[in-house]
Amino acid sequence: MPSVSGVLGRMSDLLRGVVADRGGALWRLAAEGRQLDSNVIRLPADAKVDFHVEPDLDVLLYVTAGSGWLDVADTRQELEPGCVTWLPHGARRALSAGADGLVYLTVHRRRPGLAIRTAAPEGGEPACLLNRVCTECGRLAQESDARYCARCGTVLPSD
Repeated sequence: MPSVSGVLGRMSDLLRGVVADRGGALWRLAAEGRQLDSNVIRLPADAKVDFHVEPDLDVLLYVTAGSGWLDVADTRQELEPGCVTWLPHGARRALSAGADGLVYLTVHRRRPGLAIRTAAPEGGEPACLLNRVCTECGRLAQESDARYCARCGTVLPSD
């Protein structure tokens, strides 16, 4: 049974006192026994999450503050507070923050815990990319084994 239920936080509290150029995860769902993962992410002004593909998970994204753009395949859509987007698994996508930054909530099915097993054909299953998103500037590291952000030098989250 989950250890936490009910109100987990308030967006106004998360955003209060956040330095304008700080990016990264402001909040993460951490309740034991959960079936979902959720994060509140802030991209500083003009920051980007480069094109990437999530092969396994659909992601729901809700914009809470700021503005920016969502690029899916060859289509660019403007993002503003209140926008809800569905990012189906397999879709190539990128996010860009506007001049005032971008704050958004993501929700997706939780990945099962890591287990040692025989690799699947063609190298096994891909890993979640959250450990490659810099908590300071929001940049997605292109290298799968990156330990530091190439933009700002911050240590990347561990698995």
